[in-house]
Amino acid sequence: MSKRTEPDPFAQSYILGRLRNQTFFSLAEANEAIAEIMARMNGRIMRKIGQSRLELFEAVERPALAQLPATDYEFAEWKLARASLDYHIELAGFFYSVPHKLIREQVDTRLTARMVEIFHRGKQVAVHERRYNGRSHGTNPDHMPSSHRSYAEWSPERFSHWALSIGRETEGLIVAILARHRHPEHGYRTCLGVMNMFKKLEPARAERVASKAVAIGAFNYKSIASIIEHRLDATGTDDGPESILTHPNLRGPQYFLQ
Repeated sequence: MSKRTEPDPFAQSYILGRLRNQTFFSLAEANEAIAEIMARMNGRIMRKIGQSRLELFEAVERPALAQLPATDYEFAEWKLARASLDYHIELAGFFYSVPHKLIREQVDTRLTARMVEIFHRGKQVAVHERRYNGRSHGTNPDHMPSSHRSYAEWSPERFSHWALSIGRETEGLIVAILARHRHPEHGYRTCLGVMNMFKKLEPARAERVASKAVAIGAFNYKSIASIIEHRLDATGTDDGPESILTHPNLRGPQYFLQ
């Protein structure tokens, strides 16, 4: 804990003694009077030293002062993040790209009110304007792989092949998720989430979940997880998608048309 700085008793009594009989009608007026008294006090010769406070400041302290920063101070928050398979990191609900070679690498991030800076091993590798609304992904085209072969381990074809091993409905869901994105890699995160969820289900139920998700346009992780959690895939066809669209965790197809 820092030590509390007490006011200079001499300065306090010097200023208050000369203002005690004055009346001020604004803070600016009081500050102006205090500034005049302080200038007089700092220019006063101190008997024991033979110099004024102003002379001591100019001779001793001013040469030791550093230059003020060129820009105003801006609060910044530092966080750790890890680049996902789609070469994006997640910060405050939005996704920011890094060079694709940093997939699975841990990075340091610096967030201000306006910018997002990303560092890897102390070197700045990306800068983005901070996002608060609009599209969830902030992607720098220079961060994208020149060819999909750069990380062919994960590709739309592989996701589709895995989905088809469960059934046509699951394949249709994966294809729809990838097709929603201008860059298919942006859908990898959701596809991986679907893979992890469906591995815990019987193939027949996974197919029902996929069919229901496609029917209502539920193409994000949370909506598909909600179908599973609330067993909405068991809803009969007579109920139709309208009954599901009223569920608070499902946004419905209109959301994805915006």
